[in-house]
Amino acid sequence: MKKKLFKFIARLNKAILPSYSKKQLDLSKASKLQLALIGWRYFITTKALD
Repeated sequence: MKKKLFKFIARLNKAILPSYSKKQLDLSKASKLQLALIGWRYFITTKALD
């Protein structure tokens, strides 16, 4: 049940949130909001894969 929830959230993230890797964002120049979104996507992705 928990894994299904994280997979669903991961699909929403992919559809809604921007992909900074495709935009080749430099992490040293990223704003705090962009870093927070990157961290959120990483957290959800790792939970969905476990």
